[in-house]
Amino acid sequence: MLKRIGFLVVVCGMVATGLAIGQGRMLDMVANKVVTKYQNSTCEQLWEKKGQPKSAEEQRAVQFLRNDPQARQAFLNQVAGPIANKMFECGMIP
Repeated sequence: MLKRIGFLVVVCGMVATGLAIGQGRMLDMVANKVVTKYQNSTCEQLWEKKGQPKSAEEQRAVQFLRNDPQARQAFLNQVAGPIANKMFECGMIP
């Protein structure tokens, strides 16, 4: 009986770890997509997009990041530097 409980605990731990790794990979992919978007856009394109409404996909991503502080921190750690540099180059921030 104890062996079965121990096995169940190990399996649950592995599943939880797999989900966390999967979420981390997904977060990395989204962060890379955002950074690439900023790096490949001209300043004019960024200025045009600034006032436009967000797509449903972007709204879901923002809501996810609002609800998960750890994911938000990991995402912002990846995208903040490249985005801030591009915005500075384009005169979007002082």
